[in-house]
Amino acid sequence: MPIFHKAVDRLADLMRRDRKITYRAFIDARLAPYVTPLLDRIVADDEDGDTLRNSLIPWRRAQRPPIATYGGDVSTCRIDGPWQVLDRHWLPLGGLIVTTGVTAHLNPFEAQALHKRMQQAIEDTVLTWVREHDLYALGHVPEEIDRKEADPAAKTMIAAWISGQHEACADPDSGSGGADSCCSGGPCGALCDACRKGSDHA
Repeated sequence: MPIFHKAVDRLADLMRRDRKITYRAFIDARLAPYVTPLLDRIVADDEDGDTLRNSLIPWRRAQRPPIATYGGDVSTCRIDGPWQVLDRHWLPLGGLIVTTGVTAHLNPFEAQALHKRMQQAIEDTVLTWVREHDLYALGHVPEEIDRKEADPAAKTMIAAWISGQHEACADPDSGSGGADSCCSGGPCGALCDACRKGSDHA
């Protein structure tokens, strides 16, 4: 039956004029509640779908299912699954490091050690950020966000920042000294390295 369904789908796709194709998959009922909502989001023809598909590029390139991928501007390290559970020990199958002049495959123990080190570096960076911005003083808020309000507000903030960049380019002697002037040494509208990485340095 799956072969018949695929043949029918291919025939239907040839007759379509909207550049869409039919993809049919049979999913275990136990997995369906988790998988189908994710598939719906991945194939969505909108900004969210584009973002999710781009985030999956490293996963598609990997021969093993990645447990985690850590990336910088130049260097990337990947921890490869599936997890191997033996005597209550969880170990990855291996890992990969790619950086300038280096491509290195890691064995399970090297990959586990690097994974723990990367997790600790993330923990240290997050806690440093929390202290620097005094986030402990803020009240607890839910993790969920109201995208109907939060997304337009964020886009308005970005548009205002871009507008400030263009104004600085049109009047390079303005010397505003604010957040808009931090990238004035680069091409108009371009972010400096610190801004691109999200540093609150201005």
